[in-house]
Amino acid sequence: MRNPADFVLPASLPSQASFMGWQPLRSSSLSLVEQLVEHFGSLIRNHGLRTGMRLPSVRALAESAAVSRDTVVQAYDRLTAQGLVQSRRGAGFFVAAQRSVATPAAMPGATLAQGAAFDTAYLLRGMFRPGSELSGGAGLLPASWMDEDMITSAMRSIARAQSPGLLSYGVPQGFLPLRQQIASILQAQDVPAHPETHLMTVSGVTHGLDLIMRSFLQAGDTVLVEDPGWFLIFGRLTAMGVNVVGVPRLPGGPDVQALESLAQQHQPKLFFVNTVVHNPTGQTLSIGVAHEVLRIAERHGFYLVEDDTYSDFLHGAPIRLATLDRLQRVLLVGGYSKTLSGGLRVGYVAAKPELIYQLTDLKLLGGLTSALPSEQIVHRILAEGSYRKHVDRLRERVDKARSRCLRKLEQLACHAAFEPVAGTFAWVDCGMDTEVLARHAAEHDLLLAPGVLFSPRQAPSRMLRVPVSMADQASSWTLLEQLLRQYR
Repeated sequence: MRNPADFVLPASLPSQASFMGWQPLRSSSLSLVEQLVEHFGSLIRNHGLRTGMRLPSVRALAESAAVSRDTVVQAYDRLTAQGLVQSRRGAGFFVAAQRSVATPAAMPGATLAQGAAFDTAYLLRGMFRPGSELSGGAGLLPASWMDEDMITSAMRSIARAQSPGLLSYGVPQGFLPLRQQIASILQAQDVPAHPETHLMTVSGVTHGLDLIMRSFLQAGDTVLVEDPGWFLIFGRLTAMGVNVVGVPRLPGGPDVQALESLAQQHQPKLFFVNTVVHNPTGQTLSIGVAHEVLRIAERHGFYLVEDDTYSDFLHGAPIRLATLDRLQRVLLVGGYSKTLSGGLRVGYVAAKPELIYQLTDLKLLGGLTSALPSEQIVHRILAEGSYRKHVDRLRERVDKARSRCLRKLEQLACHAAFEPVAGTFAWVDCGMDTEVLARHAAEHDLLLAPGVLFSPRQAPSRMLRVPVSMADQASSWTLLEQLLRQYR
């Protein structure tokens, strides 16, 4: 029996063109390259061309179809990249064997199983699941609220400058011009950050916090967190085998009496604190509480990890522990994903030099350097002054949406004990166990963040975190109203 790999199409051009059945459509919205790829791809997938058949030569197909050789080369290259065609040096292009791949089962936890916990992992998967109505709104502002033109303009400027960033690993401590720009911004807010000794870049705030955790902690250590606080930190620390102890969060910051007692009892290594525009409450730190937190940390010898994720949403100058402490016992972690783009994973850690040195070494061991092109984009945006204007516009939009969101929640008898000062969330008491509410909302593809996730104790809670971007989503409010009426 003849081997299909030995099969060769007839040599005459008319026969080849006729067999292939393709003629260029000059008026099509698809380019000639795309037309060729679509045509041959369809023939191969539908078994119009069998494994091992040789495609016409580049010259022959170009001449028979009256297109350029470059058009055919590009089409064949794309077919090769898709695994439909393989190139044999000196012999031409041949149809590759098509291997069937079984349809995979659904990823575990893609849907909430009966009786399963509405946990951090489920919420995170839902936030990034395509098609979920609030997949982005649960953690990020909608893309339509961002300034895409500002980002693409920065990208074009970098490309025109023929920067080596696209071909380089970058610098372990981070792109120096970006560190200089961040240092200037922090220094203007009285944080004494020198770009070469006190700053390093990271791939977003989450990466910075993870580096700090891995650098400072071992299984069995105790850390303090805020209660309520950011659920992702709780999950990461628990996965490390760390003892996580919650400090009650009050409107002006951590409960300092509880902090003193817990620090004396547990001798923690770190305290993770979100001082400016706290997630989820939207409150901010008072100067008196800030001083007392620093005194307690000094008395008991633990470091403070200050999460600065949402500070750009606050009007006016923020009160930071890093400002008062002069970066002696505080590690400040910030970034630009919330205000620029979730895809631009660029952040920074500001700390004293020996800690920056230690964290940079750990960054090298875990992933070498962070992405230089992203750092160059953020640097260009910061340096050209467009970022400040963008944040002013974004902050105003967020503030208006938050006000509308709170009023709508009040109409549903969901109230904030203390109205948020700023930020992208409303934190409200719904008068019922919000895990039950979130579970039933998930059945209707509405992703809500119940209060149980925001406490390290994972205790039942009547609190709910609502993204302000939900303010104008009529269908979400209709569903939320129905669920509250049904399950209260």
